[in-house]
Amino acid sequence: MTSAPTTAPAPPDVQRLRWKADPAATGFVDGAWWPASRDLAAELPGLVAGLDGRLDAVERVSFPIDDWDAVPRRLRVGERVVRMGGFHSQPAATVLVMGEAYRTITLLVVPPETDADAAHAILAAASSAGNAEDVGTLLSAAAH
Repeated sequence: MTSAPTTAPAPPDVQRLRWKADPAATGFVDGAWWPASRDLAAELPGLVAGLDGRLDAVERVSFPIDDWDAVPRRLRVGERVVRMGGFHSQPAATVLVMGEAYRTITLLVVPPETDADAAHAILAAASSAGNAEDVGTLLSAAAH
């Protein structure tokens, strides 16, 4: 068995990750994330660090396989190994981050190449209290 690639947690960029304040939020997503690239292995440590305190220890990340560069099946983030699962059946522009006790956060993923103003509008809309719009609606609203 080979060991998981190791990545050190980077400080989270608060301008790139936002979530709804209510932990029992309703809607399609719990918040949004604007990664700097499509390299999920490189972006994951910052996401995990940004979710610290919001989600217990991250154990698994599920993602639409066609949205990202190749990703190893396991990544070491700090002292934990995070299992990665890419699926053709997962809705585009989402990641599911699962912690202990099956707690899951669904994040809309703003494409990395998105203009900063549009990206911040999407982050704000997806994380607003009571927002129940689907991913496609959130992404297309910022384009107008």
